Amino acid sequence: MPFEEKMTWVSLVVAVVVPVGYVVVMLGRLGEAAAVDVAYRWPLLVALGASVVLSILGAIVAAAGTAISAELRGRSVSDEVDRKDERDKQISRHGDLIGFYVSSAGVVGVLALTMLEYEYFWIASALYLSFAVGTLVGSVVKLVSYHRGF
Repeated sequence: MPFEEKMTWVSLVVAVVVPVGYVVVMLGRLGEAAAVDVAYRWPLLVALGASVVLSILGAIVAAAGTAISAELRGRSVSDEVDRKDERDKQISRHGDLIGFYVSSAGVVGVLALTMLEYEYFWIASALYLSFAVGTLVGSVVKLVSYHRGF
């Protein structure tokens, strides 16, 4: 499995786990208070920070796995990690583009919430989730492209 595909799996897992955690926490808080009174800033910042930290840890684990695999095959670790052919580049661009389209559609929804003067909680959460869904969709598109061809 190419290193780029491993990193896509990391991105996919992070794009599922962290937003689900955020939604669970926020649903619990919405059950106790109105949206205007929900303290969402700290959990949102924690979710953003967790995404960064988990992505970094995932990259380290993926690189370690690639290094072990390279050593077993007698190849250079840097060659395995840096190896990126034209297909990898096309798959990455295609997945990122589709993810961008999904995120952009979500941002249009966020603009609508803003113009309708919804509470900041809904606007911030919708913006975060639009980026999370865009990342999720982009990762799925990349993985499908790796396995079904591009």
